Amino acid sequence: MTTDSSRTSPSASDRISTFKGQERALRADRLGTGGLLLSVLAATAPLMVVAGVMPTTFAVMGIVGQPLLFVVLGVVLILFSVGYAEMSRHVHNAGAFYAYISRGLGGTAGAGAALVALVAYNALQVGIYGIFGFEVSGLFATYADIEIAWWIPALVAALAVGLLGWLKIDVNARVLGVLLVIEVLLVVIFDIAALADPGKEGLSLHAFNPDTLTGAGVGTALCFCIAAFLGFEQAPVYAEETSRPHVLVPRVMFFAVGGVAVFFALSSWALTVATGPAAIVGTSQKQSAGLLFFLTESRLGGTFTDVLHVLFVTGMFAALLSFHNVVARYAFAMGREGLLPAAFGRTSGSSGAPGTGSLLQTVVAVVVVAAFALTDDNPAGDPTAPVLHLFTWFGNIGALGVIVLMATASLSVVVFFVRRGAAGAQAWRLVTSALAGIALLVIAGYTVKDFEVLVGAGPDSSLSWVLPGIIGFAALAGVVLGLVLRARAPEKHARIGLGNEAFQLDKAASS
Repeated sequence: MTTDSSRTSPSASDRISTFKGQERALRADRLGTGGLLLSVLAATAPLMVVAGVMPTTFAVMGIVGQPLLFVVLGVVLILFSVGYAEMSRHVHNAGAFYAYISRGLGGTAGAGAALVALVAYNALQVGIYGIFGFEVSGLFATYADIEIAWWIPALVAALAVGLLGWLKIDVNARVLGVLLVIEVLLVVIFDIAALADPGKEGLSLHAFNPDTLTGAGVGTALCFCIAAFLGFEQAPVYAEETSRPHVLVPRVMFFAVGGVAVFFALSSWALTVATGPAAIVGTSQKQSAGLLFFLTESRLGGTFTDVLHVLFVTGMFAALLSFHNVVARYAFAMGREGLLPAAFGRTSGSSGAPGTGSLLQTVVAVVVVAAFALTDDNPAGDPTAPVLHLFTWFGNIGALGVIVLMATASLSVVVFFVRRGAAGAQAWRLVTSALAGIALLVIAGYTVKDFEVLVGAGPDSSLSWVLPGIIGFAALAGVVLGLVLRARAPEKHARIGLGNEAFQLDKAASS
């Protein structure tokens, strides 16, 4: 008796189609609320912000009201998140920013946003290697009396991060989570100690006085402070890897924005209380990035300060992991939709991670670090300059790119719902998106205008236009790519922003 094998088992073409579908989709149900929240918050690197960004803002800008700035930016970013979160309920794509912009403003604009996102998040991740290597080198010199060049730990970290990028996302989430929780607890302990042992002016609330936000440095201070929030917007990147993206992604974004705003506002206030509002600027100028450690030494002792130094490094490593994961997923989404070679649009068979995108990010990091290492130890110059430049140049390029993406995404949210005929039902979300978009455009304008201050260059330096010009060039190159695809490969152009939905459409068309 014969049987019809085609009825009892899948055909070879079906098996191949299924295999390709698994390659082109990130593995679902791997992240819950806790794992997603920890992965997102790790990118904010709380200790790096408290020990690095806050003293720099106090010292360079002379703005005592930094705590109030965090509150103001928290409100702006919550307004942004209202529309952004609603968009995440309709679009699930690892290329979050450019997918949202594609759905609202079209595939060509989405292609421009895709390259901006790829450049910006690469820059943010690579920039941290500079300060990471410098700090690790300092730890070896201080505690082990061993002198090593900054680029050695930086390259080792790049390889370690690349290896973890090949592993499961839940492994990364556990690593990020442990580091993050310890980091936050130590900062909270300092906050409590500062409030319990205030400076000469006592528990002063002067830093929350609107009068402290007057002066020419406020706009540039906004640029510094908004960079501290970066990370919360990454939640939709992991949407395909959650079981209920329409619920978990908005929840995590609001938790992240609200928690970060409160945490940074209170921590920056604690710094002003510890020194006294009248002395915070002068003390920051004197101590620079050592401000936090200087204040903990007298209140919590040398052992606590030593642990804080170590956690400063591990916190940066957590941020490196988080940004690496985001870059890999953007590359995956772009490869899946034809904006990068198809190899980037496949996942690793063993872990389901976007392996080729992870490899790309690792190669970029190693090449950039190596390039800066080759300029190190120049007898005619400052041997630490390549390290500081790597951190400040790339960090501010990345921050500008993300600010531009957020402003464009705000516009896209409005257009998306208007085109769907949902303007009435979504009216209040469209208003919040419009307000957030305007505020973000203002911040982007200040960022470009004062870029020489942000990177420590002179007003006549070519860096003031070359570095922000990288983001402009990426946007232009992406738009050109989009126009070329629309003219020569309209089927690829139509896929931009569709993500895994494009595969489902292909599957339906071939069945």
